[in-house]
Amino acid sequence: MFIKWGVDLKTERIKTDILIIGGGTAGCYAALTISEHSNAKVLVCEKANIKRSGCLAAGVNALNAYIVDGRTPQDYVDYATKDADRIVRGDLLLTMSERLNEVTRKLEQLGLVILKDKNGKYVARGNRNLKINGENIKPILAKAVEQLPQVTVLNRVDITDYEVENNRIKGAFGIGIENDTLYVIEANAVIVATGGAAGLYKPNNPGFSRHKMWYPPFNTGAGYAMGIRAGVEMTTFEMRFIALRCKDTIAPTGTLAQGVGAKQINSLGEVYETKYGITTSERVYGTVNENQEGRGPCYLRTEGITPEQDEALKKAYLNMAPSQTLKWIESGRTPSEQNVEIEGTEPYIVGGHTASGYWVDTKRATTVKGLFAAGDVAGGCPQKYVTGALAEGEIAALSAVDFVRANQPEAIDNQSVSVKKEQLEHFLGNHDTRFTTEQLEEAMQTVMDSYAGGIKTNYRFNEKQLDIADQKIKQLQTLSDSLHAEDFQELMYIFELRERLTVCRSVIAHLKARKETRWHSFAENLDYPKKDDGNFLKYVNSKYESGKIQIIFRDLIQEGVYEHNN
Repeated sequence: MFIKWGVDLKTERIKTDILIIGGGTAGCYAALTISEHSNAKVLVCEKANIKRSGCLAAGVNALNAYIVDGRTPQDYVDYATKDADRIVRGDLLLTMSERLNEVTRKLEQLGLVILKDKNGKYVARGNRNLKINGENIKPILAKAVEQLPQVTVLNRVDITDYEVENNRIKGAFGIGIENDTLYVIEANAVIVATGGAAGLYKPNNPGFSRHKMWYPPFNTGAGYAMGIRAGVEMTTFEMRFIALRCKDTIAPTGTLAQGVGAKQINSLGEVYETKYGITTSERVYGTVNENQEGRGPCYLRTEGITPEQDEALKKAYLNMAPSQTLKWIESGRTPSEQNVEIEGTEPYIVGGHTASGYWVDTKRATTVKGLFAAGDVAGGCPQKYVTGALAEGEIAALSAVDFVRANQPEAIDNQSVSVKKEQLEHFLGNHDTRFTTEQLEEAMQTVMDSYAGGIKTNYRFNEKQLDIADQKIKQLQTLSDSLHAEDFQELMYIFELRERLTVCRSVIAHLKARKETRWHSFAENLDYPKKDDGNFLKYVNSKYESGKIQIIFRDLIQEGVYEHNN
């Protein structure tokens, strides 16, 4: 229970048919889909501004999920299944893969420039990717959403909690960061599309540059945290994602590996990727091992590429990571004159690359009635990337439309509003605090880095370390109760910290529950260094009940589709 400090809060009630939380890739496309198939009233809430929010904020130079000529959706399912060593939902992967090409076509119709050859066919990059000029991909999506008459967009509104009663969602609570308002939003259906979680672990770059990371630092795991607190079933948080990136700039390496065929080499010039494997986790693991065994630094070999490839690389990085192009220019040496040093990032929880997130059925319905999940926040379906997030946004939107046609909305009672107001008043009115939000965030990242498999320990951990991590994260959760916010911007920072702390505890519980090492680096358990198909070829799920994280083991879905029935 929080102390009431007498702060007078503005409150605004809003009613809508469908609430979309998060105006990123999946959220924007969900709004477009709903408008195309119904006259349902839609509200999109985005804590930034949908024009430049989410993973596409800075743009991208490729669409990494596309069924090229000669391939089938099942081929994509097989690729993702192999990369994740079978801990995936094949039914989710297939329903996503079947929509990849159609959402790509629609993106082009909205104005995205997709490169084509002289015959008018898309220019492929590898077996599953298309080259694009994608610096403006997010503004294109945002503009299309803003033109829809039945869609209202609330920018700079941070959704902090669901309102759930008897396993039925009624809506959500949010704060207006610039107008100091508590929003009480009643919705018949809710689509959560808030992305994954960054900032749980200490990042590569310290101090002022700590937010220069692979995944958007503003993606704090809000959707995960709200779901966890509401008792929604989650899956596979132990399959963390660690990106292999260009050192210092944290720029993507796929542009080099696929664009010019750059191989991973050690300081002796030896190609080492063939020794460890080429799945996503194996590429990271190989780099860590080569450094540990004294053969670092490690690189992607670009020396000797053509002048045309030099120019193509510099232009490609301008679309999504201009710092890498600037680094080449500042050094006075082109990629053909110097190999690119690589390193692993800190771990993230992101359902667009691994299988972490909400446990959903093929309609992207969660285990709470009326709540749907799409994009990086939805679990079981890795390797989504941009087009997969669009596809899931479409599926969730169609499911939400069907839901609102068949169900009546339920009101949020005044008692729930009073409890939420009391929490906000506490943080705004409390001046009896010894710590700042930033100090507790740094402490959280240090704990996770040291005891839960961060960069410091080469991503490795044991059960004793995880126990220490959980104890310390719980202490930080208690300390966060006493934080003070001067305004609603600082109030948002407090909620972001508390969201991360909630996700940290679930990550720790999942890492401890999977007593094997199935994915090197992603989940490197020193107590159980080998893979154990006999006991752990299954999903590790969880639910937060009565103040505790309860682990649920579920058998793999080998054939057919899964629907919520237990």
